[in-house]
Amino acid sequence: MCSLKDNIRRIRPASDGLILELKSAHPPSLEGRAGCETWSVDFSPDGSWFAWSMGHGIVWVIAWPLRHDKVNRVEIALESNRQDKTLNCGQTVWGLAFGPRPSKTPAPGEKAASCERESSRLLLATGLDNGVIKIWDVVTGQPRFDLKGHEGIARDLVFTPNEKLTLISSSRDKTLRIWDLTQKGEKEPHVLSGHKDWVSCCSVSPDCSMIASVGRFDRMVCLWSLRSYTFIRNLTGINHKTFYLLASCDFSPDGALLATAAFSGSSWWIDLWDPYTAQKLSTLMDCSEMYGQNQISSLRFSPEGLQLAIVTEDRALQMWEPGQRGMVMQTKEDRTSNGLCCNFHPQGGVVATGTRDGHVRFWMVPRSVPSLCHLCRSVLRHSVSTHQVEALPIPRRILEFLTYRDIPDHSEARSDRSSDEEE
Repeated sequence: MCSLKDNIRRIRPASDGLILELKSAHPPSLEGRAGCETWSVDFSPDGSWFAWSMGHGIVWVIAWPLRHDKVNRVEIALESNRQDKTLNCGQTVWGLAFGPRPSKTPAPGEKAASCERESSRLLLATGLDNGVIKIWDVVTGQPRFDLKGHEGIARDLVFTPNEKLTLISSSRDKTLRIWDLTQKGEKEPHVLSGHKDWVSCCSVSPDCSMIASVGRFDRMVCLWSLRSYTFIRNLTGINHKTFYLLASCDFSPDGALLATAAFSGSSWWIDLWDPYTAQKLSTLMDCSEMYGQNQISSLRFSPEGLQLAIVTEDRALQMWEPGQRGMVMQTKEDRTSNGLCCNFHPQGGVVATGTRDGHVRFWMVPRSVPSLCHLCRSVLRHSVSTHQVEALPIPRRILEFLTYRDIPDHSEARSDRSSDEEE
């Protein structure tokens, strides 16, 4: 078994936002070949572990945070007591997720107990090329059991954020499945059918009432009930004449917004939806001069819900604050960035991105201080639907703020691509 040190090819100082890059130590004969991609990265709910699929069936699970020295360089602590794990899955790993996930709004006095329970039963789910989902014990690094049922690649995985051992998986077999891990794979999962092609991404609302899924080729944005395991609706309104593909989706931390990412030819765009009313609230579009060179791969809301992290083919990372025309932060244009996925640290401030080369990069991103208005809206919307807000006897301006209808629309292509300045 190789050590973490063997898999560190380059450590960079904290400049240009990039604080660390880990490169997979694949044999030269495998470098650049299919199978070495990092399709998924994830932090554990408490932020103490990080996992990435480094290609060729290997998942690395490392202790976080990584040590910083006095000159602001990142070091890897290579003490003998490090608990880093190497998981050999035997198949290409497409999706991975830590669980169980604690509730966003725990009851008073439950936080300490929740952390203790989490550390004692932290699991890692890995979705494999043959459709099997392998469940691992993070503490021991040993496999616990397999979930079998998908007839295609298990592409995306997510645990419900309610401390329960409920796992949602999406697959290229056109279905989503809801697994109860307390049964260790012995109980048949709930199967959600309705997509006409590959289901490339799924997300669970913070109150665990809905699942969102996007089909890459059928161009369907589906909402499902996690309470009755039924189809709710297909979000429509993407009136583009050209052929396009859907790439990713994510709920905002308060559940009041659903972001979806799509691309076509030389442009990509992000739509913000109200999942309760199916209303499209805002669009951000970006165009490139080169056809076929502007694919968007992944997006994620920041933990406080103020920003979206975006990974595209021409930039390693961009940060967008909904409603703004420009980016809060963006890396320089780079056609070889090869970005595939991204995820925030639970406490914010750091974003991890995975690349097509099997590498992972950690970026320091701008921290935003939420306003009191935003905090009040987030707390309210976590438990109150749009329909309930609309029934309140409040002024129209407050209604529009609480329902995010005050976000400006930027459906016309951004014109600031000429600026490559990094903030």
